[in-house]
Amino acid sequence: MSAPAPSPLAIVDAEPLPRQEEVLTDTALAFVAELHRRFTPRRDELLARRAERRAEIARTSALDFLPETAAIRADDSWKVAPAPPALEDRRVEITGPTDRKMTVNALNSGAKVWLADFEDASAPTWENVVTGQLNLIDAYTRTIDFTDPGSGKSYALRPEEELATVVTRPRGWHLDERHLTDPDGTPVPGALVDFGLYFFHNAKRLIDLGKGPYFYLPKTESHLEARLWNDVFVFAQDYLGIPQGTVRATVLIETITAAYEMEEILYELRDHASGLNAGRWDYLFSIVKNFRDGGEKFVLPDRNAVTMTAPFMRAYTELLVRTCHKRGAHAIGGMAAFIPSRRDAEVNKVAFEKVRADKDREANDGFDGSWVAHPDLVPVAMESFDRVLGDRPNQKDRLREDVDVKAADLIAVDSLDARPTYAGLVNAVQVGIRYIEAWLRGLGAVAIFNLMEDAATAEISRSQIWQWINAGVVLDNGERVTAELARKVAAEELAGIRAEAGEEAFAAGNWQQAHDLLLKVALDEDYADFLTLPAYEQLKG
Repeated sequence: MSAPAPSPLAIVDAEPLPRQEEVLTDTALAFVAELHRRFTPRRDELLARRAERRAEIARTSALDFLPETAAIRADDSWKVAPAPPALEDRRVEITGPTDRKMTVNALNSGAKVWLADFEDASAPTWENVVTGQLNLIDAYTRTIDFTDPGSGKSYALRPEEELATVVTRPRGWHLDERHLTDPDGTPVPGALVDFGLYFFHNAKRLIDLGKGPYFYLPKTESHLEARLWNDVFVFAQDYLGIPQGTVRATVLIETITAAYEMEEILYELRDHASGLNAGRWDYLFSIVKNFRDGGEKFVLPDRNAVTMTAPFMRAYTELLVRTCHKRGAHAIGGMAAFIPSRRDAEVNKVAFEKVRADKDREANDGFDGSWVAHPDLVPVAMESFDRVLGDRPNQKDRLREDVDVKAADLIAVDSLDARPTYAGLVNAVQVGIRYIEAWLRGLGAVAIFNLMEDAATAEISRSQIWQWINAGVVLDNGERVTAELARKVAAEELAGIRAEAGEEAFAAGNWQQAHDLLLKVALDEDYADFLTLPAYEQLKG
């Protein structure tokens, strides 16, 4: 018997992991290598196009619907492909990383869908990338029973018909996977690694279970990026010999540029599209990033003051519902990030009321489902959507033809009656340092101040500090936001953490490193496109 051909990709600077050979097979890596060969050059061109578009926004401080795609928007005849049965009812979706405990708990949560996250809720250590894939394989083969080493509590999957449908989120186009390179030493895009390994190992298995390979697509900035994903899907389905249209994708409209191209994004993916999602924190981060030099009219107040009822956020969500339903797609609402307290019933009561009001608003506005970050919130959100949907799987027949959103409405940031505060600056520093510290330890989803935070919340935190400094914002206490003030607040927070944790625990963490990295991305004159790019250089594993 001849020896197998050497892998076309090299695994570099990575300690061997238990069972990695089950994921990193020669045939799986050959598939990922072919994705890389065919599609990475176009990915690179699209990333360059992002920079060009950002330069144009800096010059004009404006965005508009694209004149060159007006015919697509005007053509009422096209629709996306009908939803497969497993994605017909999406009234509550739970999100979380693909660690073993979360995999079992999310599948068992009672939610209709689990967003299995390789992106913002997962720090991309090699262990997280590979074992996350293993956990999903084990879930589909029902070999994932898990005992918590700390508590001794055992976790096992419920019967198949009670489990959430998995929709996997690969990394965004901008992130590379440094541990997997081609013969030239070029890293493979993380998006193609996450998609490729998951699709290769699970597509046929999922079809046998009556489901399919379903994906959430993050950080999309244009319909051309959606077209690239569509071409990836077409090639992948042919490669494995499965029917075209088996893959289904839900696109997160979490960048301001994508908000102006919702219909075009659905059109490019129309044979594979299943919906759009309103991703709040990344959307705000994108507004700051793109309009960061647009002056006072684009300055955002404290992040917690920007609710979904803000006029420019309402324009975005109502346009999303109208667009989806016009084209036969699901409209999925935003995140309820609250983490219930085991010690404070009053905190829970107040927070649950806010979550309920948020989900009631979404259901009444026409959304077909929404996100939660914790299993305890599944019944709260379910109640809101049950009340509106009843026995119907969705409300795509509600066309929202009353909605009329103009281009300027989406960037009317100054329509919000709120201003930056000193408490908001402190919170941005606190969340930024605490999240980055955990991320550098390999944790992407972190409970901070009773909220589940992910990379998007760290992005909005550091972006607001940067924006407030560069716009010369004066806070409610009369202080002007300067680099010196940000350093002072950060030093006070670091000292507070040291006192709270104790010297030994403080030294064992990444606190100084996280502090320094937050200040670097918040104070550098050259604004880093993504916090995770410099952070990845410091991530071990």
